[in-house]
Amino acid sequence: MESTKSLWEKTVSVPSYPSFTGDSHTDVLIIGGGIAGILTAYMLTEKGVRCTVLEAASLFSGQTGRTTAKITSQHGLIYEKMIRTHGFTTARAYAEASEAAIAEYRRIANEKNIECEMETLPAYVYSTDREALKRETESAIALGLPASFVIETELPFSAAGAVRFEKQAQFHPLKFLTALLPGLEIYENSPVLAIKGRSVTVPGGSIHAKKLIFATNFPKINLPGFYFMRMHRERSYVIALESAFHLHGMYYGADKDGFSLRGAGDGVILLGGAGHRTGKNPDGGSFQTLKQAAERLFPGAQILCQWSAQDCMTPDHIPYIGRFSKNTPDTYVATGFCKWGMTSAMVAAKLLCDLIRRKPNRYASVFSPSRKLVGIAAILSDGIQTAGSLAKQVFYLPNRDARTIPPGHGGIVQIGGHKRGVYREILPDGKTKLHVVSVKCPHLGCELVWNPDEKSWDCPCHGSRFDIDGRLLDGPAEKGVGKTR
Repeated sequence: MESTKSLWEKTVSVPSYPSFTGDSHTDVLIIGGGIAGILTAYMLTEKGVRCTVLEAASLFSGQTGRTTAKITSQHGLIYEKMIRTHGFTTARAYAEASEAAIAEYRRIANEKNIECEMETLPAYVYSTDREALKRETESAIALGLPASFVIETELPFSAAGAVRFEKQAQFHPLKFLTALLPGLEIYENSPVLAIKGRSVTVPGGSIHAKKLIFATNFPKINLPGFYFMRMHRERSYVIALESAFHLHGMYYGADKDGFSLRGAGDGVILLGGAGHRTGKNPDGGSFQTLKQAAERLFPGAQILCQWSAQDCMTPDHIPYIGRFSKNTPDTYVATGFCKWGMTSAMVAAKLLCDLIRRKPNRYASVFSPSRKLVGIAAILSDGIQTAGSLAKQVFYLPNRDARTIPPGHGGIVQIGGHKRGVYREILPDGKTKLHVVSVKCPHLGCELVWNPDEKSWDCPCHGSRFDIDGRLLDGPAEKGVGKTR
């Protein structure tokens, strides 16, 4: 698999922490060392609550280090639809919670004097549909958001206009988060092996907690909660361009082929887009799409680095934050951030801090994982996707063999009457090496598909990913598929 560090990972050194060993007790055990887990631990610790953070790999090695790091209440063209489907009160609460998250980032950065390149900037969502933009502007204004409709932007291409939100923010996420780490109890390289109630077993021992929080992007357990039936995952791609030009705002394209843009220092622009549902990228070309756009829009710009991210998407586009299920009063979750992880992580930290301390929070019902979902069509679509992948795994046997896979490519073939995933690697001397893996996802049994952009095997059902030798890259699977013959 081709992999590069993000701009954030290349420009900051994150402290390392030991693995957990022994047997201990804590007030709150947080599983997941990304932004949601660390923000929650920081806030609870500030309130005098003892927290322990367990990270399976290293801090911020998941999606946190792969963000575009926009802190905004503008999450695409969502508010006009949210008012229609959820009602005005819910939409206003969502907007208020997002604006409060922006203010909280600023408060913490100012109080702790954190040098994290935080800038206050307008955010724009642009489109070719002017009427949709105007409706969104009217809805956002009605909800009390700092919105206006504009025709002119600084983008190097035409659009029908944009919705502009004032006083939004962008920052360097890892510089911000590393400043919060002193004083926190953190253990790295401590993957969860078993969970029984609120007792968690890792390779080095066990931790017993009064309360448990899952902040792992995708929850570690399937039942109760059934999150695997209530979310799907999508991949996004980003390239960092040097010698482009200075942007004075953050931009997000609402159309299917739209791009995300933001500045990241003098003359550096992050260009994102070409996303797709995980496991739905048979032809590849996502990074190539961004590179071609960069050549067209920013002639002469040089690519500093490229990376990708994976997000959990809920059917109603509102995160799940709160009690894991109705039957688990002391277990909590934060997931389904729908590509707006910086804002949603802060919303989650504030909300979970209140819930755990039994303090009222007026946004709890909006984000409750037990809320009644209105995106039935999306739920059915996800169910059909899962059923189709399971059926394919059971009933379909390809009629081609490994000899049909050309150098540098991967695909599913038949070997000895069994279905196998094959990648033919091109070696430095020009020869080739065959990598063979099982294509049955160990999470719930869906059939993996080849991702040509990242040379990985991806699950189209729930987003688990594996490298060319079957090693686990992304959960919810807890183990790799392994090599085979």
